Amino acid sequence: MKTTSDAFLGGKVTALQPATGYRAGVDAVLLAAAVPAKSRERVLELGCGVGVASLCLSARVPDLDVTGVELQPDYADLAAQNGMNVRCADLRALPDDIRNTQYHHVIANPPYFERDKGSAAPDAGRDVAMGGDTPLADWLDIAAKRLAPKGYFTLILRIERLPEVLSHLRLGSIIVRPIAARLGQDPHLFLLQARHSGRAPFQLKSHLIMHDGTMHDADRENYTDMVGSILRNGDALHIAD
Repeated sequence: MKTTSDAFLGGKVTALQPATGYRAGVDAVLLAAAVPAKSRERVLELGCGVGVASLCLSARVPDLDVTGVELQPDYADLAAQNGMNVRCADLRALPDDIRNTQYHHVIANPPYFERDKGSAAPDAGRDVAMGGDTPLADWLDIAAKRLAPKGYFTLILRIERLPEVLSHLRLGSIIVRPIAARLGQDPHLFLLQARHSGRAPFQLKSHLIMHDGTMHDADRENYTDMVGSILRNGDALHIAD
């Protein structure tokens, strides 16, 4: 597999990725920024790909015990080369040691699209990452089972799948932060955080706006100050704020 070495967080993190196929980007960095982890806590990433989200989280929060699970062997191998503790497995058949561990945090960036809707991508790796065969309900159920009491589940996904997530998620204290490209535009993604045994009421927060202005007017970076600091400096993103 031909790979590239890509920088994240202003060069604090570098990761090998496939030159073609599914490649992690801004979504993985936003997911990592939204995890309220503390040093020495255990983190499980479901469907970690080459490990970018976990690597960015570890760069922000030292001394985490992070484990990734990845279905595709080529991606799992790259994650290992990138320094991840990764297990190549179907999340529906987790290794015994993972199934017997409770985690302070479970994080996921599941496939954006339903497998039975739309056409398959020509690249097999990208097709699994973007569609996959595992129902979203299974991702949510497995995440909930792996959380320790009061543990946090953090997710990023396409906005169209928010109703499906809310109908299947068996956790409480749910906070949703929609993500829009620009002010005045409809959101295209959302971040969600929920808690094992959480009892707080549901919260729908204001949009996270990615770019300044109402339209793309030049070939230059124009992230908002908040998003730019997350992407370049590894700042935390507090979903509830």
